[in-house]
Amino acid sequence: MKFRSSPLDAIAGVSILAMVCLLRAAPQELLRGFEAAPRPSASAFQPLLTDPTGNFSLSLLRVNGTMLALAVVHVRSSQPLWVADPDRPARWSDRSTRVSFNGSLVVSDPSSGVFWSTGTDGDRVVLLNSSNLQVQKQSDGDGGTPVVLWQSFDFPADTLVENQNFTAAMSLASSNGLYSMRMGSNFFGLYAKFDGISDQMYWEHKALEAKAQVVDGAGAVYARVDPDGFVAMYQNSSVPVDVEAFNSFQKRIDSFLLLRLESDGNLKGYYWTGSTWAMNYRAISGFCELPSPCGPYSLCSADSTCACLDNRTEARPGSCSAPGSSDFCGGGGGPGSGGFSVLRRNGVELPFKELMGYVSASSLDECERACKSNCSCWGAVYSNTTQFCYTIDYPIQTLVEVADETKIGYFKVKPARGEKGKAYGVGFRVGVLMWVLIGFVVACGFGLVGYRAWRRRMRLKGHLADENGLAAGPYKDLGSASFRSIELSSR
Repeated sequence: MKFRSSPLDAIAGVSILAMVCLLRAAPQELLRGFEAAPRPSASAFQPLLTDPTGNFSLSLLRVNGTMLALAVVHVRSSQPLWVADPDRPARWSDRSTRVSFNGSLVVSDPSSGVFWSTGTDGDRVVLLNSSNLQVQKQSDGDGGTPVVLWQSFDFPADTLVENQNFTAAMSLASSNGLYSMRMGSNFFGLYAKFDGISDQMYWEHKALEAKAQVVDGAGAVYARVDPDGFVAMYQNSSVPVDVEAFNSFQKRIDSFLLLRLESDGNLKGYYWTGSTWAMNYRAISGFCELPSPCGPYSLCSADSTCACLDNRTEARPGSCSAPGSSDFCGGGGGPGSGGFSVLRRNGVELPFKELMGYVSASSLDECERACKSNCSCWGAVYSNTTQFCYTIDYPIQTLVEVADETKIGYFKVKPARGEKGKAYGVGFRVGVLMWVLIGFVVACGFGLVGYRAWRRRMRLKGHLADENGLAAGPYKDLGSASFRSIELSSR
């Protein structure tokens, strides 16, 4: 299976020969006074620094062709393993953007200022053969061990590599920013930011404590990817409190391992085969168990197909309904009058309900009332069998289809922005048409009054026939004699 494309959508194929030439020119340390600018000729990444093995490079990484990010790259695959603040890339411009080191590693340009900085006062920058980027300060005395002031292993992006500790002070974030991974007291979990603010846990792995126990007050639990093919949790001991095995566990694969939080919310492990990345582990095995595989207001069935909750036959991710606003009391009138409709569906349940809170309700009506009166509640799922009521305080995501018809979903639906805009547009056009018609009627009325006044003036001047068809003034003889003569002669 192919490793996923870069989250920055910036990687192009680079020949091995070209990479070797680039890396030969890259130093193995950056000293004070270093400065570099992006080269227009660099198509994928521009190496600044290499590790002793040549497997990794600190590089300027092209982002969408015109932007730049500072990254540690796996050279053979051109895949970024670490990115400095990927949400705020600088411009790929040799005239303005600069990467410099004068005690602190900095990305900046004169007009926008500093994009990113290590905020250190070090002597050199080095890249270890583990892919860990460090800012070091030389200790006093000749031959002293350098002091590490900053290292990339403490600030992971979406990837953990082998032998990198993952602590409660860190988090992984998917490339789209929707999902994160964090450590707990005796577990690590995956969280979704469905409303852009709060976190909903959708997957959890607790320490089994088979070989060692988690002791309260004995220090924080941390995780680490082991080169032997597993991710383990430790607590101040070389004996793990838990081991989560990869497919390559105990198969002696001599390869580089990593763990990555993907943009669909799954946590996957990979190893480098020498020519490609092969998937080695995935935390969530079922398609319908992912946090939102079919998008908002959708339904995932046992055969991993998607449908919309409102019974539309076709569904594409994000096509079933627009989330709208989270305030269901907006528009006045209090709870239940926030301009939303209600959608009900039997035979549904939440994909990670065991990680959600619930209350007991004696009936479906009671469960629905609890959600209806809550301005921030998007919906509820109720089971007649257990009488559990799960309220949902984030935009409705993918539900799972089940055969049990006693599991019923109640969902609030805001009108889509496009529909609201369409209704407004129709109303605006109708209003304009009404005003045009009113203007036309008024104009006709004024025209008729003016015409009658003009007719009276012309009659007084003798230029129009009277009501009996006889002309006044000079046209009287023509009307009575000549026209009658012509009429008689033509018979």
